[in-house]
Amino acid sequence: MAAVVGTGSGAGVGPKRPRPEPAPSIGTHDGTFHCDEVLACYLLRLLPRYRDAEVVRTRDPQRLAQCDVVVDVGGEYDPERHRYDHHQRSFTQSMRSLRPDKPWTTKLSSAGLVYCHFGSQILAGLLGQPEDGPVVTALYDKLYENFVEEIDAIDNGIAQAEGEPRYALTTTLSARVGHLNPRWNDPDQDTEAGFKRAMELVGGEFMDRLNYYHRAWLPARALVEAAIRQRFEVDASGAVLELRQGGCPWKEHVFSLEQELALPRPLQLVLFPDRGGQWRVQSVPAGPHTFQSRLPLPEPWRGIRDEELSQLTGIPGCVFVHASGFIGGNRTREGALEMARQTLAQQHGGGT
Repeated sequence: MAAVVGTGSGAGVGPKRPRPEPAPSIGTHDGTFHCDEVLACYLLRLLPRYRDAEVVRTRDPQRLAQCDVVVDVGGEYDPERHRYDHHQRSFTQSMRSLRPDKPWTTKLSSAGLVYCHFGSQILAGLLGQPEDGPVVTALYDKLYENFVEEIDAIDNGIAQAEGEPRYALTTTLSARVGHLNPRWNDPDQDTEAGFKRAMELVGGEFMDRLNYYHRAWLPARALVEAAIRQRFEVDASGAVLELRQGGCPWKEHVFSLEQELALPRPLQLVLFPDRGGQWRVQSVPAGPHTFQSRLPLPEPWRGIRDEELSQLTGIPGCVFVHASGFIGGNRTREGALEMARQTLAQQHGGGT
């Protein structure tokens, strides 16, 4: 037992100082750890009330009962008592069932439960933004859909798609956390050091993702929305989007803004400059998770380059068209726009 260091004894030591409040504690299970409770613990410690909390890893009901909050163990979900387990047979909660304004129906893990109840508060504190403001609302949804939901699904054994996958995904965050556990044949099976490393890994990736979405993804949305509103100034069809700044992530924003703005026609092609000052024309994908294009560049152009491509198209300055037709390049904006217009014309004329 550790020795207690005193402050001396006897008279003249002054009035007794009030004993400090004990640090709060977060309970979770011991043994093999998984990404969901690691993220749940990390997220809770982003809250002021749990910033200095000790993580108590145990399955002892008496020790867990003394914890201020318990995640991923205990067999109960009771947010009023801060109990966030998802393993009990009666648990079927999803983000949508707990927050009907949200669309996600994936069964929650302890990570999703903590994020559901505290995510907006955490983001507001980290960003210095109002909890119910548009920045926190947009980033809350984005981080759930593109970070937390995957962890919920993997921990609950929910496949990404029906049928046999075409290839293995072995480097997900959940998989990398799993590899921090002791190997089955390691002489030392203690998991405490690995759990701390896992919290650093998961926390670092969460903060990196938040920083990207806040500093890059969210500003891109404003650029894409402005470009959509100005699309008829680019081409009378309204099917061509022009982004004056290259490298802007536009695909996800196009899909969401098409719905939010109720566009009568889907966008087909996007123009943007590359880093070398030349221009690209790229097809909008058919969906957010597919490599198929809504309107690929004409088949006779594909795989052709430079002067041969310019002669074939009648457009000066052509650089290339990808073999799949999803993207092409031209030395000038005017040339790229003409490539887009010819692609649209061939579509309407019964070409590709």
